[in-house]
Amino acid sequence: QVQLVESGGGLVQAGGSLRLSCAASGRTFSTYTMTWFRQAPGNEREFVATISSLGFRTIHDDSVKGRFTISRDNAKNTAYLQMNNLKPEDTAVYYCAATSLKFGNRAPSSYDAWGQGTQVTVSS
Repeated sequence: QVQLVESGGGLVQAGGSLRLSCAASGRTFSTYTMTWFRQAPGNEREFVATISSLGFRTIHDDSVKGRFTISRDNAKNTAYLQMNNLKPEDTAVYYCAATSLKFGNRAPSSYDAWGQGTQVTVSS
């Protein structure tokens, strides 16, 4: 099973940018759909964006469309989330997750490998 480690979170002012990385172990990274979720205090974990195993297809939640971009580099076993024009409501712990199920699944319960999370805080 793939193991995931996120990095790149931090404190940024509204309108700023961050790029999150999700480094994966194992030689089968290119077979997994990779997805970013986030969870704010008191809220459920919510879908942010997903990318297919070879990177040809992506889906972004409406709340981040046009501001965030998911990508991956299978040669580096890494997925990314570029976040631009950040807003205070983007403040959350961001998690990457992997699944071998069909692309497009937004339910956290469908993912069996998770990173430890990285905190993103956006100040107004």
